[in-house]
Formats: sequence, C-alpha cells, structure tokens
Amino acid sequence: MRQFRMNAFRCALTLLAGLAVLAFVRVEKVRAEEARQPVAIELSFDRPLEASMAPFVVAERRGLFAAERLSVTNNFADGSPGAIARVASGASEFGLVDLNELIRYRDRADAQPIKAVFVLFNKAPYAIVARKSRSIRALSDVVGKTLGVADGDLSFRLWPALARQNGIRPDSVKVYRMSAAVREPILSAGQVDAVAGFSYLSAVNLRDRGVPANDLAVLRYADYGCEAYGFAIVVNPTFALAKPDAVKGFVRAVIAGTHLAIKDPQRAVDEVVSLMDGASRELELERLRTVISDNILTGEVKRHGLGGIDPARLERSIDQIAEDYKFRKRPTADEVFDGGFLPPVGGRLIN
Repeated sequence: MRQFRMNAFRCALTLLAGLAVLAFVRVEKVRAEEARQPVAIELSFDRPLEASMAPFVVAERRGLFAAERLSVTNNFADGSPGAIARVASGASEFGLVDLNELIRYRDRADAQPIKAVFVLFNKAPYAIVARKSRSIRALSDVVGKTLGVADGDLSFRLWPALARQNGIRPDSVKVYRMSAAVREPILSAGQVDAVAGFSYLSAVNLRDRGVPANDLAVLRYADYGCEAYGFAIVVNPTFALAKPDAVKGFVRAVIAGTHLAIKDPQRAVDEVVSLMDGASRELELERLRTVISDNILTGEVKRHGLGGIDPARLERSIDQIAEDYKFRKRPTADEVFDGGFLPPVGGRLIN
C-alpha cells in the first residue's frame, strides 16, 4: 500500500510538472505571437494630404512601416496645434507638426512633455510671396506695401524678428488680415502686394492660379537670417517610454521613405496623388521638388544627415520667437528635441 501511495505521489508530481511546462510553453508562445503582431500607430498631420508628406506615404506603400512591425493609420488635424493636442491626449502616437508651434506649446502651464524626435524640414518654409509687378523683389521692398496675413499664421509671428534683423520697422508694412482659404486668391486678384505663408504652398498654388512664375518673388525667411526649423515628428511621451523600439522603427522607416522620395520624386508623387481626390500630378510634383530643394535637402542635412538638429541653432530660433512672444518659461532645445531615437549618422546620410 505504501509503495502504491508513493507511486501515485510521483505520478502527481510528474503530471504537475508537465502541466507547468505546458503552461510555460503556452505563455511563451503567446508572448512570441504578440511580439510578431504589428504595433498600432496613429499619425496626425496638421493639414490635408499633399506632396510634402510623400516620405510617409512612401514608407506605408512600400512596406517600410510593416518591415518595422508597425501598422500606421493617419489622421488629419486642423493645424499644428490640433495635431499636437491629439498627441498630448494619446489619441495619436505621432504627429507631423511645425516645430515652432511645439516650442510655443511647451510654454503652456498644462503642456505635456512632448518632444520632437525627427526634423523633416531642416529649414522652415516661411516666406513672403510677392508680386514683382508691385515692385517687390527683395525683403526691403515690402516697406509701405500691403501684406496679406492669415489668422494665426506662425510665419507672420516671426515677422517682427525677421524685419528688425534686416533693418525694417515691422509697423512699416500694412497688414491685411484674412482667412487662409483666400490667401492666394487675394494676391492673384491684386488686392494685396504680398502674402505671408509657406513657400511650397502659396508660391506653387499661385502659379497654378495663373500668376506667371516670373512675376513672383519668393522671399524665404531662411535666406534673410531666420534660424527656424520646420516640420518635425513629435511623439506621445507615454508611448515613447513604453515602446522605444517602435519609435526608433518609425523614425527609421520615415528616413528610408525620405531617401526614396528624394531619389525618385516622380514615383513618390504618383503614390501621393493616388490617395488624393482630383489632385494635379504636375502641381504636386512641383510642390515636392520645392520642398526637397528648399526645406529638406539643405547643406546642413548633406553634412550631418536627416532628422537631427544643431542645438545652438535651435536655441537661437527660440530666441527669435521670443522677440514677439513673451514666454512664461522659455523652453530649452533639450526640452523640445530628443535625438535619442535617431539611428547613427551613417544611417541618416543622403547617398
């Protein structure tokens, strides 16, 4: 009887050990399956789809996000503040926003510790787009002229710093306030002499409206001493802390998509236009080429690679914002940008 009980006990131990091993195997199988599942991500843009967003479309259409085990969906917010708000709330994990709007956002008392992790536009696209037929060919020519400004336009918020830097009194220019929807029509109709906006949007749209290219003067802020960076990828801080590898993978995919868009802009535009209703391929191709040459593929990027920043330059750009904006507590470059998710420089260089 005693031997029978001992054998039964041993059988029970063996069974329990087997069940434990089976449970462990099942748990590991579930974990492995979860690891293979793509991470769901929502990316918020600050405006409707157009060709400047080609790197992201290319990354999606050619499987670059999928290769990083990411499943990316898009949301289109109403301006950079709206996209930042979605990232702050966690509704979107990533946003493509104007870095200078992020700087202003970080000054808010209720601001989340959102940072940019990749700069797409090494130079901000801010510009004054003018009619040469109104005797405007250089920045100094805007004195005494009428400048159309859209409500809330960040390019105009940097105008005082730009004007003073170039020896112009900001109040020497007449300001005509309007909605962004009528910016180009008003200039093409001759109701104003120039408009403040984005070079790759206003200038290209005006040519599409029939304004001759040789009658347009595109006065880029960057050519007159503006240090500002432009559009950048921002990430929800909670997501970045929980899934740093996903953030790194997202950035790698965007870098690869940017390389491909630069290498073959025609194919990249075809992929963008296929997702737009009634878009002009020629117009969007001109837009992408303008963005690449003026904002993405700058001398700084050619030397140091895509996505990063020069901390000293970013600090100077914050100082330029401060010329017309009273910070509650001025943010620093480290509070605005985190380069820790970028690959080594060699992986960011343009070949």
